[in-house]
Amino acid sequence: MPDYILLMHDDAHGDETSWEPYLRKLKQSRAFEGGSAIGDGVCARKSGTPPAVTAHLTGYIRVTADSLEHAKSLLVGNPHFEAGGTVEVRELPRTD
Repeated sequence: MPDYILLMHDDAHGDETSWEPYLRKLKQSRAFEGGSAIGDGVCARKSGTPPAVTAHLTGYIRVTADSLEHAKSLLVGNPHFEAGGTVEVRELPRTD
C-alpha cells in the first residue's frame, strides 16, 4: 500500500485540542505512519546560492492509504483542514 504525506500550510489555526482525537483515529485505522510540526531550518546546496526555506509549511503527517482519494478522505477531522487551512497531499513513491 502506498504512503502519502499530508503537508499542512501556514494559512489557518485549528483547535489544538482536536489533534489528539484525530491522530488516535488515524492510529486506530492503521493509517498513521508518523508526523511532526516543522520548525525553522535552512536550504543547502553544494554550490551557488540556495533558495529560501519553504516558510509556508508548518507540519506533516505520513499515512498509508490505498489511493490518493483514500489519502484525501483521511483529512476528515484534521484540525487544520477543518479550520479551512490548506493541506497538500502527496504520494511518496517507493524506490526499492
